[in-house]
Amino acid sequence: MKKSAFLASLLILGCASPSEKIPDKSMKTVSGNKPIVYQMMTRLFGNQSAINKPYGTIEENGVGKFDDINENALKGIKELGVTHIWYTGVIEHALLTDYTAEGIRLDDADIVKGRAGSPYAIKDYYDVNPDLAKNVKNRVAEFENLIARTHDQGMKVIIDFVPNHVARAYTSDAKPEGVKDLGESDDKTVSFKPSNNFYYLPGQSFQPPAGYKSLGTNQHPTKDGMFDETPAKVTGNDQFTSKPGINEWFETVKLNYGVDIQNNRTAHFDPIPDTWVKMTNILIYWANKKVDGFRCDMAEMVPVEFWNWAIPQVKAVNPEIIFIAEIYNPAQYRNYIEQGKFDFLYDKVQLYDTLRLLINKRANTGDIHTIQKSLEGINQHMLHFLENHDEQRIASPNFAGDAWKAASAMVVSSTIDKGPVMIYFGQEVGEPGAGIEGFGGEDGRTTIYDYWGVPEHQKWVNNGNYDGGKLSEEQKALRLFYSDILTFASNNKAIVNGDYHDLTQLNLSLGNIPQDVHVFARTYEQENLVILSSFSNTNKRVKIKLSEEVINAFKLTGPKDQVGRDLLRSGADIGFDDNWTFEVDLQPYSSFIFKIK
Repeated sequence: MKKSAFLASLLILGCASPSEKIPDKSMKTVSGNKPIVYQMMTRLFGNQSAINKPYGTIEENGVGKFDDINENALKGIKELGVTHIWYTGVIEHALLTDYTAEGIRLDDADIVKGRAGSPYAIKDYYDVNPDLAKNVKNRVAEFENLIARTHDQGMKVIIDFVPNHVARAYTSDAKPEGVKDLGESDDKTVSFKPSNNFYYLPGQSFQPPAGYKSLGTNQHPTKDGMFDETPAKVTGNDQFTSKPGINEWFETVKLNYGVDIQNNRTAHFDPIPDTWVKMTNILIYWANKKVDGFRCDMAEMVPVEFWNWAIPQVKAVNPEIIFIAEIYNPAQYRNYIEQGKFDFLYDKVQLYDTLRLLINKRANTGDIHTIQKSLEGINQHMLHFLENHDEQRIASPNFAGDAWKAASAMVVSSTIDKGPVMIYFGQEVGEPGAGIEGFGGEDGRTTIYDYWGVPEHQKWVNNGNYDGGKLSEEQKALRLFYSDILTFASNNKAIVNGDYHDLTQLNLSLGNIPQDVHVFARTYEQENLVILSSFSNTNKRVKIKLSEEVINAFKLTGPKDQVGRDLLRSGADIGFDDNWTFEVDLQPYSSFIFKIK
């Protein structure tokens, strides 16, 4: 949208009217509120360099540090209504910067994606990424200080746990005394053995992908195709080949949880596999460092029986610690909640995918209720988002091309149920993820593989002041919108504790709304909300009729006795006719949250 259009949308999408103020954003995070997760790529968050040379070195493109995430930065994040920060890429992973002078083994460029490396190719589970430390020898203490700073601001800390795979050359030099390395006692003469930590291809040697040749203009001394792994290990995404392709997870190797993948996935869980013990001990190690939660990468590629065994042991250390599963198979959702004991699951393939299609005019708003019905009983366990490190940026041409086009989708994501909602750093200022950073190429994403500056986010960073001093008026308005809706969602009783009632299907059937308008109700005690959103690029005049179900849930008397006031910026009022119907004008990609009383 043009400037005038999205500033007009802001009038509908901002803060509360004087009589119904959005809760104070300075309030402490209260146990039981809806979790609001802010994901940051830690190495990029505080980087102020604007060089952005493709495949640039750490000296050329710079890198953010733990210490860059100071009190001002944390206060700025908390202003968004955030309760949890997911610090992505903290655990030490393979990378190409040379830290041998600090006693850290040099990684081989043949098996590292990009220059900064994938945060999901873990090199040492008991250490942190040296890139993130000002004093490399003091890197763990610097992270512990960040945990303490985050807690001081009333927010909690989430880190990645990567259980399915590790870097090809995994070796821990920071493991506690008495701990054996992954693979240290493996029998490498066999492909599978329940007590092994890895799967092997006896008699074969690993070969890096033939197409992985370039690091740009700056080559690396280990970029020679000579990486030696004999026998070859099985690649992280279950590729039983010594020659994985460039589009596979070739930089990683699969961990063995006692499942014989090549023999009908036969399980061998008695006795408890050694990998179970080692990985649970790693979780407990970080829980003891006051980490408050784990986002578990590709959790469904690890047997649910492991999670059932491990999570209670970690929660014995901290009963309030949370586990978030990256999972993409809806048929397994209930299994990973009920048996696996996960607190929250990604809602990617249902709500995210549907909202993205709606933004791009390829879905019907009636599809949302179908999703909600399929998740009945577990809705509160679903983590909603519109961006994360795997997905394309909203503002990129690959997605919507305009951050404001997702405003209504963000309202739906944030308010449709009790489950947590997540945003990705820079989303709140319309970061488009532009540029050929390195390994990822021009793909509409912010790189996770290379050293890089994030230009629109850097305008908020403003030379380390974290005050938004370089943001445009449009970006300030967008950030205010995110602050308002996330704070509201985290604290409003009907969102945090209430029940969901669809109104879209009824109003579609009556011809009251087109297929790009969505409406639902939420209620708790005396808090009755009707939430109305447009996915259209044009103005709409719509009618909304309350269903008998909603009228009864709201405990309403006669329609003439009820009014509604928008809790967002418009301050608009509505009244009902004798058929419990009201009319309202919807601007493009806008929303109302009407409180009925």
